[in-house]
Amino acid sequence: MKKLILIALLIGTTISCEDFEGWNVDTKNPSEVPASFLMTSAQRTLFLRMTSPSVSYNIFKMFSQHWTATTYNDEANYDLRQRDVSGTFYTYLYRDVLSDLQEAKKIVTAEEVSVFEQPIKDNQLAIIGLMEVYTWHVIVDTFGDVPYSEALLGSDNLLPVYDNDADIYMDLFARIDAALALISSNDSFGGSDLIYGGDMNNWKKFGNSLKLRMAVRISDYDLASAKSYAQAAINGGVFESSSDNTSFPFEGGPPNANPIWSAVVESGRSDIVVANTFTDIINPLNDPRASVLMRDNIDPYTGGPYGANNTFSNYTHIGDVFHEADLEGIILSYEEVEFLQAEAIERNLISGDAETHYNNGVTASIEYWTGSDADAAAYLAQSTVAYDASNWQKSIGVQKWIALYGKGFEAWSSWRMLDYPEMNTPPVSNLPVPRRYLYGNDDPDINGTNYAAAASAMGGDELDSRVFWDINGVGN
Repeated sequence: MKKLILIALLIGTTISCEDFEGWNVDTKNPSEVPASFLMTSAQRTLFLRMTSPSVSYNIFKMFSQHWTATTYNDEANYDLRQRDVSGTFYTYLYRDVLSDLQEAKKIVTAEEVSVFEQPIKDNQLAIIGLMEVYTWHVIVDTFGDVPYSEALLGSDNLLPVYDNDADIYMDLFARIDAALALISSNDSFGGSDLIYGGDMNNWKKFGNSLKLRMAVRISDYDLASAKSYAQAAINGGVFESSSDNTSFPFEGGPPNANPIWSAVVESGRSDIVVANTFTDIINPLNDPRASVLMRDNIDPYTGGPYGANNTFSNYTHIGDVFHEADLEGIILSYEEVEFLQAEAIERNLISGDAETHYNNGVTASIEYWTGSDADAAAYLAQSTVAYDASNWQKSIGVQKWIALYGKGFEAWSSWRMLDYPEMNTPPVSNLPVPRRYLYGNDDPDINGTNYAAAASAMGGDELDSRVFWDINGVGN
């Protein structure tokens, strides 16, 4: 024993602390995470949450009435409380997306670089900034007033105020402009950027296209600002083809498979069918996308009554393409941007021919799903599809909603702007389509004073309260 102690003492006197440097480092769980890793993680999480059909934290596909449930139909009847869908949804976006982006921004900002590397650093900050804006605008569009200026401060402020939704939006426009101003033609995150592979030209188009979406959103609230932002977006350059889509490359199996595949194939569950809202609208139109977006298990296509208890085998199933693990996820698309331009023209935000952009939007969607120009031309030649300038809200509203099939958040948001198409009332709750999500179940207990103030400002924490841009009877 004494010999062992002596050996230990000798080792202690002959080896300094510096000699042990790196011995106690867990290489599989690094204490310092690279900014590129955090950015990649934020991208993955954002697309998982926005794409998922899980009723536990994302029921936008129910809100849009593209799909409906079979056995578990609480969410299709707009019950957000039972599983606390609202709280879970924005917890993921705050904790797993915005927090990662905030930390990535801190790391990149703190890096000391040469004058030659500064453009790369600026581009990295631009990508992070644009992703932050996208995430914040989703949160605002979903809830209205939310913690913003005092959010993400950790233990420094556990009880953040809820900022006014219109004020947040105005700040987000400024943040888009600041991010766009940083962009140059140089490199950025390279292959760690799973959306655009570090291509800053595409990120610039994304920033301008997002600005156009948000400008159209606020057009009933602040026409002058909407017009200014929309024109700046067009002048800056928006999406020009489907190759510009903001998409995420899901893989052919877990853990990075498309979450729709995870929910309907990997899980072996059979609790989602196409809603009758969708089949009743698309069936009379001879739509060439029908056989892609829906399975031919029922002839004719027969959607499950929205919000009812539906038997899976009796109703039309979602298309085979949504059963593919590597189906890409898309949060902003070329066809949407074309519809946005048509709407912006009708709202007198920009100049141009609305019908041309409407036709471009329809054509782009059909080409994306079927690959056929001829199908698009024949579809648009029908009187039931041809653009009606006297009721542009209906023309754009219906066709944009079809083109956004499976993209629940934006389909629901478009419906709130245009009030088309006509939605069904679920038979159990008899509630109309919500105009917003409720705040999380824990908000009144954890942050009661600020929650109460926000709820009061919103006209109550209710499903029929409206975010600032959703103005009843103005422009729609």
